[in-house]
Amino acid sequence: MKRALLLCLLLRPALLSAQVAPASAGSTGVVTGRIVTATTEAPIAGATIRVVGQEAGAQSEADGRFTVRGVRVGIVTLEVRRLGFAPVRRGDIAVSPAKPAEVTIVLQPVDVQLDVVTVRPEAFPARMPASTPVSTQRYDAEEVRRQPGAQEDVLRAISIAPGVGVTSAARNDIVVRGGAPFENLFVVDNIEVPNINHFGSQGSTGGPISLINIRFVESASLSAGGFGARLGDRTSSATTLTLREGNRERVAGEVNVAATQVGAVLEGPLGRNGSFLANVRQSYLDLLFKAIGLSFIPSYTDATMKATWRPNRRDAFSVLAIGARGTISFDNSTDSARVNNAQVLAPTQDQYFSGLTWKRLLGRGVATTTLGRTYTRYVTAQRDSLLAPIFESRSTEGENSLRTDVTLVAGRGVEIETGTIFKYASTLRYDATLAGFTRRDQAGAPQPLSVDTSFTAWRNGSYLQATWQSTPTVRLSAGVRGDWYGFLDNAVRLAPRLSLSYQANAVTTLSLSGGRYWQAPSYIWLVGDPGNATRLRPFRADQLIAGISRLVGRDLKVQFEVYGKRYGDYPVRRFRPQAVLSPSGFDDATTDIPFGLEPLASSGTGTAYGAELFLQKKLGASPFYGQLSASLNRTRFTGLDGTATRGAFDTPVLANGVLGWRPNAKWEVATRLRGSSGLPFTPFVAQGSLAGTLDFAQYNALRVPFFFAADVRVDRRFLVGNRQFIAFLDLQNVTNRVNTTAPQWNPRLRRAEPNESIGLLPSIGLNFEF
Repeated sequence: MKRALLLCLLLRPALLSAQVAPASAGSTGVVTGRIVTATTEAPIAGATIRVVGQEAGAQSEADGRFTVRGVRVGIVTLEVRRLGFAPVRRGDIAVSPAKPAEVTIVLQPVDVQLDVVTVRPEAFPARMPASTPVSTQRYDAEEVRRQPGAQEDVLRAISIAPGVGVTSAARNDIVVRGGAPFENLFVVDNIEVPNINHFGSQGSTGGPISLINIRFVESASLSAGGFGARLGDRTSSATTLTLREGNRERVAGEVNVAATQVGAVLEGPLGRNGSFLANVRQSYLDLLFKAIGLSFIPSYTDATMKATWRPNRRDAFSVLAIGARGTISFDNSTDSARVNNAQVLAPTQDQYFSGLTWKRLLGRGVATTTLGRTYTRYVTAQRDSLLAPIFESRSTEGENSLRTDVTLVAGRGVEIETGTIFKYASTLRYDATLAGFTRRDQAGAPQPLSVDTSFTAWRNGSYLQATWQSTPTVRLSAGVRGDWYGFLDNAVRLAPRLSLSYQANAVTTLSLSGGRYWQAPSYIWLVGDPGNATRLRPFRADQLIAGISRLVGRDLKVQFEVYGKRYGDYPVRRFRPQAVLSPSGFDDATTDIPFGLEPLASSGTGTAYGAELFLQKKLGASPFYGQLSASLNRTRFTGLDGTATRGAFDTPVLANGVLGWRPNAKWEVATRLRGSSGLPFTPFVAQGSLAGTLDFAQYNALRVPFFFAADVRVDRRFLVGNRQFIAFLDLQNVTNRVNTTAPQWNPRLRRAEPNESIGLLPSIGLNFEF
């Protein structure tokens, strides 16, 4: 629906960021932070930190901390050197006169005797971590914030990585290499989170807007596959978000006013050895929607708090808590409004996740323990034009976790990683009713659902991985992960992983990675039919990835990869034998059965393979930055009928590009281009008693038109004393192109109609730092 798409687009947060080149002389700020080793995060003393192009600099102290004063305001690059470590350049650090910039810089240990060591500092890591050896892109905070069209949603920003598809302009689903959104893992500060979105899709991931404030993000990485044994319970990809610490210099903050919301951030020291960072955001979409006469009225609120305490050089404690509430209400005062609202499935969600982490440096390693809790309460409803219920669901999912990871340097060139995570879902309660005409079996007979149940679930994942730098140019990593699913008849699954990298020369690296990946069914799938709990079991994907990466200069990387995935035991739909279960978001329960509330079985298979090209230019001496990705892909799945069909997220061609320019101290201009083959869709039955339902005899037989969107963003900075104002204009879809998703059914005219996005969408805002 047009209005639903408009809502989702407006839900994007329009906050502001410090994104300009160095300001005029006399305007200075402070950069503080820590220098740590890549393997153990041990503090590095005596590292030299220099601001490129300026005279400002410092050395790290015994605890790894440093403070650089007198740094000219703007976006700066730090160069860090220390004997025994590969030197690095860390760019895109936003310096403000109002508050210190807090950063953590990681150095890779090297043997000073090796002639292959690159002594010139580079913008990219000297080698990829053993846990994510291939197919991984990492973005710093400014790279995420400055993206046009992303509206400072961290998931939209990283979705331009190679292999990531577009479901619709209105959603931020992470759809990687043909896999469904539920195949992506979210890890936030060592806490595995089911979904980090307002109005998220139950049983899946993604949504219209992330609940993570972009100003908390220190780095974001997306691994499209081939990750090591540490990460598990997902068959496709992993998104890892590291949230920054508050500055330890002084209390500071910022206020953000945008087209759809207002927010505030406060940070500062806690005693001598700690810091805090807090934020609250409130949308005023309800006021805007009421003012313009819309009957579909959303609202959301979220709050974030992180505190860190480092009592000594060996121990660090941090606590994180993020809470959110999203509601959707309707104005049903007119017949027309009731007819339109009858096609909308409205979610209301209360959710939070929290964690307490203790990091302890060992003699030759580090141990990290996190006690976490995730909780979501879903209230979902859809009513017809007479306000009779079509679908009603009240669900609660709460899970506790205890995770411990240990990394050890066992000897020359040998690293050992091991760990375990226990999860106890103590609160799983489902109360759902679904009208029979929306839940028909294969013969078209109504099969209404009424379920009211609760249960608990235990699970564990444990792993061991060893990495050996056998020669200066060859690194081998091997590991195994074991997962136990107590709620799936005590199923146990093993997942071996192996990767190999070869550094052909100082700038070229060849890589190969393969392994098996297991994932459990979502909890809600177990209650859609009495037999689901016994029929469903963990499903798997076997992956093989080969690639080559080459550095060109200090700040340009070129990467090419080919991949293949083979799925087994994939969930299939018994009422829809042509289809596997691969949902993203649900807008209307009258067109298909929502949230997997139907009979399912674990007998599906699938394949996905493709090739990807990726170029990334970091901001450096040149005022230009950007990246370009292009991929060719093919995905096929087989359901109960044994016929291979297009996957729901089969996208033969994907292309994304970003180009930015900082001409001077006050201005920044950037553009983003996205293009992809249209997703497959299943047409409607047009005649008879089943008119308006999906015709699964033509499952995924058609494809929507090619998707293309161009976005432009302009930032302008104003300095008033030691305060800073930043204004921006973000133009989404500047070509005014109308993109379409799968058609929608018009019940009044009894026909399918195009589901069109809106055209040009401008957004403005203001940020005040103090």
